[in-house]
Amino acid sequence: MGLFSRIGTLFRSNINELINKAEDPEKMLNQVLVDMKSQLVEAKKQVAVAIADEKRLKKQYETEAAKAADWEKKAMLAVRAGDDNLARAALGRKKSHAEIAASLKQQWDAQKESVEKLKEALRGLDSKIEEAKRKRNMLVSRAKRAEAQRTINETLNGINNTSAFDTFERMADRVTQLEAEAEATSEMSAALTEGVDSSLESQFKALEAGPGVDDELERLKSQMALKAAEKKQISEGASASANASAEPPPAESAGADEPAPAPDMTPDEAAAKAAIDEAELDSQLEELKRKLSAE
Repeated sequence: MGLFSRIGTLFRSNINELINKAEDPEKMLNQVLVDMKSQLVEAKKQVAVAIADEKRLKKQYETEAAKAADWEKKAMLAVRAGDDNLARAALGRKKSHAEIAASLKQQWDAQKESVEKLKEALRGLDSKIEEAKRKRNMLVSRAKRAEAQRTINETLNGINNTSAFDTFERMADRVTQLEAEAEATSEMSAALTEGVDSSLESQFKALEAGPGVDDELERLKSQMALKAAEKKQISEGASASANASAEPPPAESAGADEPAPAPDMTPDEAAAKAAIDEAELDSQLEELKRKLSAE
């Protein structure tokens, strides 16, 4: 017996749990309102029936009261006519209808009171239905807000979960890897397509640069030789000028047409010019060495 009781309790608990999960507040409240409206319709029908009964009892009461009054008039007419027996019979009929009218009056009063109570109950039921509609709207709004809040909280919990961020980080690493592979593939393709062209271009550039450097070297050597000759000539001219300035000027010969030309610059100016030329020559040599090392 205990086993069957436990099985029954388990079955009821599972059924109740399923029902609770399946209950939707909006649908349940809508169904309650539908049921209440159905009850209101039935109550209106019952009140209508009660009102009809009340009207019927009132009419029956008025009919019996009218008959009692009519028989009383007939009894009075029989008394005037001096027919006591007929008057007694008329009074008996009047009494019977009066008793029926009194009974119907009681029933009519009771029915009329019942109809008033039913009308009051009907008005109360109608006001409760209106109040239920207002509560239903508020409860549905609260249920929707709660559902929206629950959805938002679940979404935020899913976002705040470390697994979600781990997924984002893993996908970011994957995208970075794909980008690196794409760049590597692009570089390999560029290297394969440009390898031959670049080697040929470098060879041709070397061929083009070779004669240019050689020409520049020859030009520089010629310039150096020219500078050395000019420097030697300037030095010899400076020495001759110094010796000439130390001796008195010789007398003019009878057959000479022009005087001896004076020197163009002083020894100090000649030495400064030679130093400047030597510095320019050194800088040109350094520039040539840099070009050669760059090639």
